[in-house]
Amino acid sequence: MPCRLQELRRKEVISSSNGRRIGFVDDLEVDVKCAKVTALIVYGRPRFFGLFGKAEDCFIRWENIRLIGEDAILVDNFVQKMPNKAKKRHAFVTFCHQIFL
Repeated sequence: MPCRLQELRRKEVISSSNGRRIGFVDDLEVDVKCAKVTALIVYGRPRFFGLFGKAEDCFIRWENIRLIGEDAILVDNFVQKMPNKAKKRHAFVTFCHQIFL
């Protein structure tokens, strides 16, 4: 079943081990050599209206996705901190992301 990024962004990511809500899909990591999605990225949410910073970003490898349903994505294991190469995001992209959401 084909799925667009816009459709993935509307789905909530939930841990299958404890049922905890992780957040919504914010970004994808794509391997450009073979044109495959390798991971989903959920940006950390602001703590107490942003006064105490934000939670760590979640990096979910494609292999750890158990099920993609109509409203939610179930995942097995996820990394709370993102690897350094995936952590770099441009200020302009972040700014546009906040405005259009």
